[in-house]
Amino acid sequence: MTEVASPHISHPRILVLGVQPGTPPFRIVEIDGEVVGEAKTVTDVLEAAAAFGITVHDLDDPDVVRWVGGDKFTWKLH
Repeated sequence: MTEVASPHISHPRILVLGVQPGTPPFRIVEIDGEVVGEAKTVTDVLEAAAAFGITVHDLDDPDVVRWVGGDKFTWKLH
């Protein structure tokens, strides 16, 4: 019998949305589906996660953080 490979769909607790206009530009951070604040740097994302008891070891792990509209290096509007 052949097994059907099903894609892995991750549901990370941390969601970092696309860059928003501002001085400086920022990204909205959601944790567990709730907006928890704005991030202007990667450090802000890590601090928000820590405030909710989440330790992030790898910002590139899609099971931990989902980056929308750019990766961890995207902090300016294009």
